[in-house]
Amino acid sequence: MSKLSRFLIGWHVQRRVLSALMLRELATRFGRENIGFLWIMVEPLLFAVLVGLIWRALHGPEEYGINMIAFVVTGYIPLTFFRQAFGRSVKAMQANASLMYHRQVHILDLVFVRFLVEMAGGMMAYLFIGLVLFILGIFPLPHDVGMFIAGWFIYAFFTLSICLLASPLSETSDVLEKLVPVISYLMIPFSGTFNLAMWLTPQARHYLLYSPPVSGMEMMRHGLFGDVVRPYYSLSYALSFSLIMALIGLALCRKVRRTLVVE
Repeated sequence: MSKLSRFLIGWHVQRRVLSALMLRELATRFGRENIGFLWIMVEPLLFAVLVGLIWRALHGPEEYGINMIAFVVTGYIPLTFFRQAFGRSVKAMQANASLMYHRQVHILDLVFVRFLVEMAGGMMAYLFIGLVLFILGIFPLPHDVGMFIAGWFIYAFFTLSICLLASPLSETSDVLEKLVPVISYLMIPFSGTFNLAMWLTPQARHYLLYSPPVSGMEMMRHGLFGDVVRPYYSLSYALSFSLIMALIGLALCRKVRRTLVVE
């Protein structure tokens, strides 16, 4: 059997494993009653819409030529995706350790599945609220779909790298689990959720761009709102930072696997 054939067989098995684990995760979290797994989309929608209405009441219908509800929604849904994925990655290995009895299930699958579930929910929420707000005349047609997708990829890759880092660290110490709410709230000012880089002073903008998700957020908003938003981002820095964090996380996952107790 050639290497390509073995790779294709392995990929087919891995894809089936991830699909099965995702279905199990959805059934475990949301059950089969009411709207079931659609809650994964409804949760970020409720948060984003409520916060958007509050900001509209406080700041008016528009700011710098951008509809306030559309602006808040485009920032809060990615933030909710990060917070949910980060929070669910903590103790993910310990909670699903019994699945390790199955030879096809690997420790990274447990992290990837929870990340993929949250990413799918965030994408569904983004598309749904964008369509509804567009029909209401609040949301614009995307100015540059490619820029938006690239920005979402940058943001998602950063989120994955943090999940890969947080999951094994939470298995070695309970401190991280206690810090999840604090870290999640610290993401608000350092992710570009409620501000654009062009609104800041050059010095403040320089320091803010050291936060990788800001680059993804800037790209997404420029892709949606067009020339109203002058984007500031660094692809090389954002990708390099996330890649380094992911590699460290993978090394820690490998180390934790040796000591993980399967019950």
